[in-house]
Amino acid sequence: MIILLTVTSCNGQNTLEQQTEAEVTNQREPRIGGRCETCELMYVGMPKSINETDTSAAWTNGLQKLILSGTVYKADKKTPAADVILYYWQTNQEGVYPSKPGMDPKLKRHGYIRGWVKTDKKGKYKIYTVRPGSYPNSNNPQHIHMLVKEPTLPNEYYIDDIHFEEDALLTNSIKKQLNNVGGSGIIEVQQQNEVQRATRDIILGLNVSDYPSK
Repeated sequence: MIILLTVTSCNGQNTLEQQTEAEVTNQREPRIGGRCETCELMYVGMPKSINETDTSAAWTNGLQKLILSGTVYKADKKTPAADVILYYWQTNQEGVYPSKPGMDPKLKRHGYIRGWVKTDKKGKYKIYTVRPGSYPNSNNPQHIHMLVKEPTLPNEYYIDDIHFEEDALLTNSIKKQLNNVGGSGIIEVQQQNEVQRATRDIILGLNVSDYPSK
């Protein structure tokens, strides 16, 4: 949905500014999960039909393939949550959010290694992607960003980034700064032939600010 807002420019004339419904929602306070920088990009190019499995654009030519799977649970930590949309984005193996010809310019900050999954009746999801790299010339550990959109809530929210336990850049100091939003995002990978596999389970609402009580 596109909402047309009438705004007044600096010279006093009325102009029309187009904002998506997600961008307007992001401006409301209080917002579940707090302010959410670039969250509106979740809806750019979102397919009408989303499956429980997704294959990222980097999978076919990635040097280190990664299969990430897990279960999303309701706030009680035991009931599987169906129809929850997870949106992910990440760097390539050089630590860059890559662009490609024809990509929507708004996606520059997320790049094209991104996608969506929707949990099945058992709360399961699976993502075929690649192991991300650390940002060039930085001490930032490897990570994959993830947003959650529950079917009954008005907005999406961040959960802890996915980090890799054996990553030398994931220091104890950094671990102490993580807020365990949605549960721990630190995963342990298992190497099977040329593919790494890991599990990241998610608990809806865990440590999420302004999350509605049930």
